[in-house]
Amino acid sequence: PIKCQREEQMKSLTKILASAVSGIICASTALAADFTFTYGQSQPESSSRGQSMVFFEKEVEARSNGRIDVQNFFDNTLGTEQEMYDQMATGIIQGTRGGFFANANPQFNIFLLPFLTAGWDEMRCLVGSDFTDTVEAAAGNGVHVPATGVSQGFRMYTNNVRPINQVSDLQGLKIREPQTDFFIAVAESMGSIVTPMAFSELYQAFKTGVIDGQHNPPSNIWNAKLYEVQKYLSVTNHMTGPDPMLINKAWYDSLPTDLQQIVDEVADEALKLNDELAQAAEFKLLDELGAHMEINTLSADGVASFQAAVAPVYQAGIDAGHYSQADLDAAMAAAKSCN
Repeated sequence: PIKCQREEQMKSLTKILASAVSGIICASTALAADFTFTYGQSQPESSSRGQSMVFFEKEVEARSNGRIDVQNFFDNTLGTEQEMYDQMATGIIQGTRGGFFANANPQFNIFLLPFLTAGWDEMRCLVGSDFTDTVEAAAGNGVHVPATGVSQGFRMYTNNVRPINQVSDLQGLKIREPQTDFFIAVAESMGSIVTPMAFSELYQAFKTGVIDGQHNPPSNIWNAKLYEVQKYLSVTNHMTGPDPMLINKAWYDSLPTDLQQIVDEVADEALKLNDELAQAAEFKLLDELGAHMEINTLSADGVASFQAAVAPVYQAGIDAGHYSQADLDAAMAAAKSCN
């Protein structure tokens, strides 16, 4: 009886959330368009991801002569990243970007592998490659992926206990991780106390001391004002990830061919713009964060300690069926193909 009661409560909460989201969307929808593309994300409009979606809205509406009305919702207005992914998958909204891309295709986990690429140039080469095209085309679970970018930059650790100079410095620290199995597996290989949590909950969790630290690109650290509640920032650059545009496939399939082409073309341009903005902002943001936090950069020995700790994760992804050795080899070759 208790289990059934909980299930009914969860169903009720889901219905309430869907109703609330629909109400927000309906209040904003224009009447003249033939199609409406409602999009939600966690980051603010001022972020590189947000600005790329402002571009997407402007260009899709202009090139479609108003036949598609794009409605952007930022700052978790429509819920957490998990909730927005579920809304996109079920057709409540039409698009999102965030951390749950592996639900569309687990091969996207390759892009998360620590130290997979040597930096921005190699990662941008990888997301623009034929290999990535095949990963996008293989998306399932009712998701269309027209383009993929880099996930806002390379991740760095922040915490309130000590600088991270070696992977062993993570031992005993309660580190927030995104709520996905792959992130959790990587974190466990590094020895931290894994604490899965939505990004939107981070600031308050630091204020109350529920967790010690987290890792994100400088843009996310800055936009979420984590410098107000975190003391140390360690430039580890240990991983980044993909940033695919995730679109409800049933909605996409309902578009005439000419509008599908516009959506695909503008998505590709928007993701490239996102990467340009994020890469340009990274060093500037580190300077600004340095005015609020104590910053250190890993030495060569420090990098080597991280690489040794995470090496088993590569094989674990193969063993779990997320990707094959051939996929991994192709991704690594694609990343270096622009050198």
